[in-house]
Amino acid sequence: MVNRRDFLVRSAVLAGTASFRPWPDALAAAQALPSLEGTLVINALGGISNPNLRTVGDTAAGLGPDPEASARALDPRALRDAVASGTTALNVTLGYVSGPMEPFEYTVEQIGVWEAIVRRHPELRKVWTADDITAAQREGRVGIIFGFQNAAMVGERVERVDLFADLGVRIVQLTYNPRNQIGDGSMEVGNRGLTDFGREVLARLHTNRLLVDLSHSGERTCLDAIAASPGPIAITHTGCRALTDLPRNKTDEELRRLADKGGVAGIYFMPFLHPDGQARAEDVVRHIEHAVDVCGEDHVGIGTDGGTTQVDDMEAYRAVIREEIRQRAAAGIGATGESADVVPMIPDLQGPDQFRKLAALLRGRGHPWSRIEKILGGNFNRLFREVWPTV
Repeated sequence: MVNRRDFLVRSAVLAGTASFRPWPDALAAAQALPSLEGTLVINALGGISNPNLRTVGDTAAGLGPDPEASARALDPRALRDAVASGTTALNVTLGYVSGPMEPFEYTVEQIGVWEAIVRRHPELRKVWTADDITAAQREGRVGIIFGFQNAAMVGERVERVDLFADLGVRIVQLTYNPRNQIGDGSMEVGNRGLTDFGREVLARLHTNRLLVDLSHSGERTCLDAIAASPGPIAITHTGCRALTDLPRNKTDEELRRLADKGGVAGIYFMPFLHPDGQARAEDVVRHIEHAVDVCGEDHVGIGTDGGTTQVDDMEAYRAVIREEIRQRAAAGIGATGESADVVPMIPDLQGPDQFRKLAALLRGRGHPWSRIEKILGGNFNRLFREVWPTV
């Protein structure tokens, strides 16, 4: 394994003698999509849903009280696309994110909903250990990792972490955009860091061998958690603030410290990758390349924050997103960089070919296939094996 320090030394030696292909050449080299047969593809934060089923009247994600919404959006097309995309495993958000629901009760109910979803669909396999991901690949199924995007459901009872571990939750994000009892989210201007109780929760997560996720965290919360963690952790879905200065993206310092602890950062397919307007595939590659430069190739992955089913009617979908952005702003959970004029996806990385397209673009830029395999899933697979229990 090439660690970050060795990678940076090698990069310094090679500087001036080698460079990535310019974009016209990269696009030409990417015309033929590579096969992902035998390649682990791990989406560190994603979903399985059909966006074409959503209407303007729907309640925004994370705001609705209905735990069955995920089951309804997971239609046969969404399942087919997830399998066809080559996705080996993905971290799905379940449980409380925000809204008027009681966080603990809602989360337990949603865990039950997802247990039923996995049982109903033979295309899916629940992931308890990293070996389940290998088994999912062998069986041609999609591994479903139970994950949280907010730890508010712990309440003031740290022992609830034990319960969630026993129920099969494997990834726990400490905060969403606002502040909770654990620390500040990325949109809190105070940037106050981890609370004392947050440090207790962090320690309990490590004791239970759950993967700590610092996506959406404020900068100080992120740095506090990395420093206090006895082992590697993750930022499952983010961008690089050095390229696009938005609070949802991570600074180079956060990325370096994460890598120094052995962690992995997943780059998302989201509008936060571009400072002005709609992000494109080129922006995803730019952020991946910057993260590799900062962290080393063993510490970068993908966490798209989306699904694999393409939007058929973009104008109708834009109307849905405009209403969702309005709802998120009204609820106080929106993020700087969200816009009613920008869809939360990468339009030219949609559909079940999205990971093959990304691999082709990276290959077109001159990245070796060994590195591409790490970015697509190898790095997160290594992290899961280090952190999760084996049985």
